[in-house]
Amino acid sequence: MQEEGNKTKPNIKKRGDKITKDMNLGEVVIAHPILAEVLLDYGLHCVGCFANSFDTIEMGSKVHGMTDQEIDEMVVRLNEVLETGE
Repeated sequence: MQEEGNKTKPNIKKRGDKITKDMNLGEVVIAHPILAEVLLDYGLHCVGCFANSFDTIEMGSKVHGMTDQEIDEMVVRLNEVLETGE
């Protein structure tokens, strides 16, 4: 996270940034709340769990039994929603 004055901000840009599977789940949801629904659709109910501050998208997905292919597909969907807002 980056420090800006007294506020801590996630290391995720609001526009033009791509979501990757090595990003922290909590930071992604804080920076882009619209993506929480996608994560929930894929069974990652940890978006509201304290563990999301420790797990990357990939680690959280693996804990929930997702395959590498499913994780890659979810990351593509996250980026689609981030880009289009839908």
